This record gives sequence, C-alpha cells and structure tokens, in this order.
Amino acid sequence: MNVRTGDTVLVISGRERGKTGQISRVLRKEERVVVGGLNLVKRHTKARPGVVQAGIVEKEAPIHVSNVMLICPACNRPTRVGHRLYEEEGVRRKARVCKHCGEVIPAAPVQG
Repeated sequence: MNVRTGDTVLVISGRERGKTGQISRVLRKEERVVVGGLNLVKRHTKARPGVVQAGIVEKEAPIHVSNVMLICPACNRPTRVGHRLYEEEGVRRKARVCKHCGEVIPAAPVQG
C-alpha cells in the first residue's frame, strides 16, 4: 500500500470523486483508508445510558485504496508512487518517489 496516515489524497472514483482530503486511518487488512471529512454515512445509534445519546450520527466510512490517488507535496499533482532505494548512515532504506517530478515523498508527520 503506497499511502500512509497524514497523506493528502484525491478521490478518483465513487460518490466523492474529485474531492481531496487527508488520510486519518489506514486499514491494511481490508486495503481501505479513511479520509477526513469525505465519504460520510449516517448511522442510527441506540441510546446507551451515560455514554451515547440516541439519534442519527454522521461518520466517515472507509474507501478502497484503489479509489484514491496520492497528491505529491512537491508538484501538487495526483501521482502514482514509485520506490527508490537509498543509503543513509550505512543502512539501505526505501523511499516513496513521485512519478511526475521524481521528488522523494516524505512521510507525513504523525498527529497524536
């Protein structure tokens, strides 16, 4: 999977096609991502005393990873992701690379 939490992506298929957002969660086993503010669904919740009030709640549903495309931070275009090996302090590492401009795509800072 070529996307990570915090990456900015463009939705390329489905009801939310053409919209952009940041990935808030990655579900690796299901090959899906949750994009903040997109693909909202309504859930009818049952009341739980002291925890949840009954009502209709909007929440973000996962999108299959094939329906999103990473936006390169350097050239600001949707791009396919390549990989390049490089050496850092004697250790071989793999970096994500933009197919358009060839720049290394840095890992997004983790927000806690």
